[in-house]
Amino acid sequence: MPSAPLPVRDGLNPTRLRLPADSGCATVLEHLITRFPEDAERLREKVAAAEVVDGSGVPITPETRYRAHTFVYLYRDPAREPRVPFEVDVLHRDEDLLVVDKPHFLASTPRGRHVVESALVRLRRDLDLPDLTPAHRLDRVTAGVLLFTIRPQVRRAYQELFAQRSVTKEYEAVAGFDPRLTMPTIVRSRIVKPEGELRCVEVAGEPNAETVIELIEAGDRHARYRLLPRTGKMHQLRVHLNSLGVPIVGDNFYPTLRDVAPEDYSNPLQLLARSLSFVDPITGEARTFTSRRRLAAEI
Repeated sequence: MPSAPLPVRDGLNPTRLRLPADSGCATVLEHLITRFPEDAERLREKVAAAEVVDGSGVPITPETRYRAHTFVYLYRDPAREPRVPFEVDVLHRDEDLLVVDKPHFLASTPRGRHVVESALVRLRRDLDLPDLTPAHRLDRVTAGVLLFTIRPQVRRAYQELFAQRSVTKEYEAVAGFDPRLTMPTIVRSRIVKPEGELRCVEVAGEPNAETVIELIEAGDRHARYRLLPRTGKMHQLRVHLNSLGVPIVGDNFYPTLRDVAPEDYSNPLQLLARSLSFVDPITGEARTFTSRRRLAAEI
């Protein structure tokens, strides 16, 4: 992906738009207004202020001719979002890394209706770190250790640690308890996300997801588990515990999809990214970062 010719502004990256072949518009501005008619006046203002540029950083004017398959960059005005009433705690900061303890209900990065209310945008703004970039991600409903890079020069080295599965991830979950299950156990399955569906499913075929599950302590109905994923498929830990018949407490996706209001914070998913361990690709140092959070559900 080409680098953006506009800098991060107020914690947000510029939006990149690819001009399609079949627009039917004579100018770039005409296309933008056709595509985003509800923002027509703001788009005219942004073009007048030279805040819309092409891939070389040259400002778009009202007369700029439309050229298919080229890129346009601009800042979109984010919608107003209710503040997620939980804070991001900093676990570690040096010149290269920022490691935080993300709360439940806060997105890692801007996505969908959660843009400003994401860990990335909050931290960029609060700590004045415009180049901050996630090395990996956690689901919005999962709490725990999240690692960001501060300097663009080191970004690739840390992101590749995760891409190459060179990071040991340990999670903790409170889920159902079945005394008939043998622990520890390894769950292997093929997980896919059907197009247009919210949930992932397990299907026949070669496994693409593997999780080591250990029992920490058990009560009458619930137990605390240590989860060691060896792969990183979407919803993997939630799907694997559910497949054993012990879904995670507070999971509104598995086994049954339940509608929960976006601002309902009363029943957080009892899943915590407890720690990350790896050999630092810059210093060669063995590093471990551990969450200070505790899951609220009783065993």
